[in-house]
Amino acid sequence: MKHLVFVLSLVWTLFAGFLHGNEADDSFRVLVFSKTGGFRHASIENGVTAVKELGAANDFAVEAGEDASIFNEKDLDRFQVVVFLNTTGNILDESQKEAFEKFIQEGGGFVGIHAAADTEYDWDWYGRLVGGYFKSHPQVQEAIIDVENRNHPATVHLPEKWKRTDEWYNYRVNPRSRGVQVLMALDTESFSGSEMGDDHPIAWFHEFDGGRAFYTGLGHTPEGFEEEAFRKHLLGAIRWAAGVESATD
Repeated sequence: MKHLVFVLSLVWTLFAGFLHGNEADDSFRVLVFSKTGGFRHASIENGVTAVKELGAANDFAVEAGEDASIFNEKDLDRFQVVVFLNTTGNILDESQKEAFEKFIQEGGGFVGIHAAADTEYDWDWYGRLVGGYFKSHPQVQEAIIDVENRNHPATVHLPEKWKRTDEWYNYRVNPRSRGVQVLMALDTESFSGSEMGDDHPIAWFHEFDGGRAFYTGLGHTPEGFEEEAFRKHLLGAIRWAAGVESATD
C-alpha cells in the first residue's frame, strides 16, 4: 500500500509539474498604452480595467500607463504585446517610434483599439501597421456586424451576425485594399452614417514587418468594456498578438 501511495504521489507531482510548465510557457506581458494628444475617450479607464482583469484571469501580466518614455528598446523588451487603447494624435517622438518599430520587427505583437486609428497620421509605418486611419464617424448607435471569419481567437465565440452599439468609424482608405485579413464588417444597411460604400470593415489582423498586428474599431463606450463578448474579442486579439493562439484557415 505504501508503495502504491508513493507511486501515485510521484505521478501526481510529475503531472502537476507538467501543468505548471504549460502555464509558464503561456504566460506573457502586455503593455497597455493610452496616451492622448487629441480627443480623450471616457472609456480609457474602463478599457485598462478590462485588460487587467483579462490578464489576471488568463495568465498574462499587464502594465498600463501613458508615459511614452517606456518606448525604448530595453523597456519594450519586457513585453510581448503592446496595446494602443484609444490613443489619439501624436504620442511618440522619433526615438520612441524607432524603438516601437524595432519591437515589431523583432516579432512583437500589437493590438489597436478604436481610436488607435486616430493616431500618428504622419507616421506612414504606423498607418500600415494599424491598417487604416480614422476619417469620420456618425453618432453612437446600434449596428449589425457581419462576422466574416470565425476562425480567429478574437471571433471564434461570436455569432455570424453580432448586434452591438458603438461609435462606428469610417476609414480614409478601405483596409481590405492594404492586404489585411478582415474579420468583421458592418452591415451598412443596419445603421446610418457609413461613408465606405458596401464594404465597411471594422476589425482585421495581419502579419506586418516581422510582427503581428490586430485592430478593432470597437471600444468607444465605457459600458462596452463590460460586455463579455467584447472582452472575449479583446482576449483573443491579445493572445493572437502574443503568439499564444493562432488563426486557422
